[in-house]
This record gives sequence, structure tokens and C-alpha cells, in this order.
Amino acid sequence: MPSRPLDQDDPLGDFVPREFTLHGATKTVHVAGRGPAVIVMTEMPGISPHVARFARWVRDAGFAVYMPSLFGRDGAVVSAEEGAGVFKRACVSAEFRALADGGQSPVVQWLRALARVAHVECGGPGVGAIGMCFTGNFALSMMLEPAVRAPVLAQPSLPLDDPAGTGLSESEMAAVRERLERDDLTVKGYRFAGDAFCRAERFAAFSKALGDRFVPRVLPDSAANREGLPPFFGSFVPTPHSVVTVHLIDEAGQPTVAARDEILSFFSERLRPPPSSS
Repeated sequence: MPSRPLDQDDPLGDFVPREFTLHGATKTVHVAGRGPAVIVMTEMPGISPHVARFARWVRDAGFAVYMPSLFGRDGAVVSAEEGAGVFKRACVSAEFRALADGGQSPVVQWLRALARVAHVECGGPGVGAIGMCFTGNFALSMMLEPAVRAPVLAQPSLPLDDPAGTGLSESEMAAVRERLERDDLTVKGYRFAGDAFCRAERFAAFSKALGDRFVPRVLPDSAANREGLPPFFGSFVPTPHSVVTVHLIDEAGQPTVAARDEILSFFSERLRPPPSSS
């Protein structure tokens, strides 16, 4: 993949913007690639050049990427002030439930519907999904859609006011676990050890609820990129946080690159059709 500047707006010219109307809501989804579908959900404050870079890695690994625009300006490197505004609007939006007593975010229903459509369009055994930060636990909620087979939770940060919260009710979590057991599936989770927004309590809660069906990966803070951080991160994200985007060090042998490659391998294992026995 050609190197692109991460400190400049990304025109996303190698993606096709498509509008999907599902559950009465219309959203733009940036689509690229061929193969089994993977839903890439952006972190705060939107589809940044770093998020687009990760989506291209998924595409280049042989998947069709569906990257929905959920908040922010697509492809933009935003100022700290603009990013803070995006965050505040998302926190009070009817589509998201940022706090522990808010229940599951309504946007998850839309994302499940997108997964169904993507599966029909792309075929294969199923769909992958990765949520990051604000959207992190959405990938777990999407397991209630049968098409989703490869969920990845990258530094899931909701609910904001409960470090041990999962964003799912007890009945929803029980249904997810039953699905994982029935179909022999697992959930991958990634965080930095010192992340202030996705703390150890949250992964402990996932492990308690899902047992060995939840496979956590905790990276040392020393593995995080500290150079050239976007303005929003420089102002509002004081600890290592974004495992496969902003805080990834794109060099061979780096733990964050190993995490990225593990995620791509996970998608391949779960989404490639089994070889024919004939």
C-alpha cells in the first residue's frame, strides 16, 4: 500500500461512497475491495487518515471493507476544538448511549442491518466487524446478527462512566455467549495497559461474562507511538489508546503491528470459505 501522509486530510478517493438506508436512517458507507465483508467502525473523532489506513490494510488483505460514517468529517485531520465538538455531540446523540444507564446504542441495529446487506453482497461464511474506542463494544453487540462471525473490540471505551461496564444488558450478553458457544466463535479484544478510557476492569467484565470465548490482548504502554499525534489526541487522549491507528508504530517487530496482523489473520480464519473436499 502506498504511503499516505497521516497529518493531511485523506480524500478517500480509493473508496466508493455509498448511501445505505436501513431502519429508517440513511448513512454514507465508504466501500473498497473484494472478498468477504468486514465492517470497520471508526474511533473518535471520525474517519481520520489513521482509520482509513487501517481500513486499507484490511482491504489489501483480501476483504471488502464497509466503513460507515458515524460522526465527524470523513477523511479529515480535525483541530482539537472540532474533535471535542464531535465528541460532545455524539455523547448527547439519540443514536449513541455513552453512559452506563443508557442501554445499548440504537445505532447498533443499523450496523447489524449493514452486516446483513454486506453479507448478501459479498458472500462467504460471514462478516467481520471491528469497533474502535467509542464504537468498540458495538462489534460485540453485532454478534446478535447471525452474519457476523469475527468480532474485534479495539479499546472499547463505552460506557464512559463505568470502567467495568460492557454496554450490553445481562440478557444481551447471555445471548451473545450462547451464540459464541453454539457456533464455536471467539471475540478478540485489544487495549494498552495504561489506557485511561478502556481500563482493566472492562476486559475483566468481558472475561467474566464470556469466559474463554473472549480473547484479550493487553499491550504495554511502551509499545505505543508517541510521535506526530493528531491535535485531538494531543489535547484529550493523555494515555496510549488506539492500538491499530494513532498509537500504532508501523515498523516490523512492533507489538502494535503484531496486533494488526493478528486481527487480519483472525478475519481470514473466520471469513474464508473452507477448502473444497472434492
